[in-house]
Amino acid sequence: MQYHAVVSLRLQINLIIGVLMALFIGAMACQHVVSTRGSVREEIAGSNQVATRLLTAVSMVYRASDLAGMASFLEQLGRVRANDVFLYDSSGRLVYTSPASTYKSGRDAPDWYARLVSPPLQKQEIDIGQGRLVVIANSSRAALDGWDGLVRLLWIGGAALVMINMLVLWVAGRVLRPLQTVVEGLERMQRGDYDTRLQALNSREGRLMSEAFNRTAQALADGAAARRLADEAGRKLQENRELTQMIRVHVEEERRSIARELHDELGQSITAVKSIALSIIKGREGSDGGVADAARLIVQAASSMYDAVHEMIPRLRPFSLDSFGLADALADLIGQHRRHHPDVGIRLHVADTLPPLDEAVSTCAYRIVQESLVNALRHASPRYIVVTLTIDAGQLVAQVQDDGSGLAADWEGTGHYGVRGMRERAAALGGRFELEPAPGGGTRASVHLPLERS
Repeated sequence: MQYHAVVSLRLQINLIIGVLMALFIGAMACQHVVSTRGSVREEIAGSNQVATRLLTAVSMVYRASDLAGMASFLEQLGRVRANDVFLYDSSGRLVYTSPASTYKSGRDAPDWYARLVSPPLQKQEIDIGQGRLVVIANSSRAALDGWDGLVRLLWIGGAALVMINMLVLWVAGRVLRPLQTVVEGLERMQRGDYDTRLQALNSREGRLMSEAFNRTAQALADGAAARRLADEAGRKLQENRELTQMIRVHVEEERRSIARELHDELGQSITAVKSIALSIIKGREGSDGGVADAARLIVQAASSMYDAVHEMIPRLRPFSLDSFGLADALADLIGQHRRHHPDVGIRLHVADTLPPLDEAVSTCAYRIVQESLVNALRHASPRYIVVTLTIDAGQLVAQVQDDGSGLAADWEGTGHYGVRGMRERAAALGGRFELEPAPGGGTRASVHLPLERS
């Protein structure tokens, strides 16, 4: 339903007004019943006393005569207000009964209402010598008057209730008409039309609502645009990360291939050259010193080339990472740094429960530890470095902590691509990289990589 909220509000207003009016009419009806009850009792009691006194006085006149005179008097007297009069002879035979009331004859109030407003039955007996008079109060006419008044009150109240509710419904419709416009705008915005705007409504409250609506619509439109930009930026960032990860994987494969070529092809060629030179030295020993000296220079150059190639291979791709795993590869890496930096204490701590690791996770952790070690040794002048490898909450945690000079003041500024690259490496695998001051001084670099990737 298009305006269900506004219609519901109008019905609620009408319901409230109707309930309040019904309560008011009910209170008026109760007050009428209480007032009628008091007036009926007062009237019945008074009329019963008057009738009793009158008949008592008259009975003194007819006490010595027979009942015929008393009956004749009663017939001439007729009905005595709200009382029924009965004349009995000495044997208890009914001689006379007062006539029924002609007031609203043929109608009576409902029994429950009559019982509610009527007083207890009042019966008076008067001894007249040869018989007796019985006077009984009759409140049926007074109760009927009260009932007619109550019915009239209810009819007037009901008509007023209907008319006032119709008036309230009409007034509420006019007052709430701006809300219908607001609801229409909200429904359009719910369907995604954030360019919806409302014209200034008539009343002051309407203008305030339209202005608030337009501000909200503008905020939603701005938010939707920002979300679209954020989604687009997130999508592009994810694409860039995937592309970067593919490039890293390709680079690692190229490094692995180059390292294997250097180890297998170039290493063997250098070894062959060295062997040929040694053969020349052995064959020319004692005959041609110049040739032997040249061969010795070749042997020295080949040995230097062999050592350089073998130092280059681990930097390209450590074979131990593919053959023995991350822990052994880090042990070899730390061993190399110990040889080049004997004055720095470098220790490695590996958890006993280290499970088999995915190649991408192992490579990422190795490269980040490698970069962190190089940064610490190159920039921080540490006395010791501790490398730890643990498992925590389903994640591989690799940490490098030193006691060096700490982070530079501008380490988060532009130009520090090493830290940014390590952070991107970790994010590409769903992990995170953290660089922070270590407790007690120095720097702590840590990477958290999930063991199972979605």
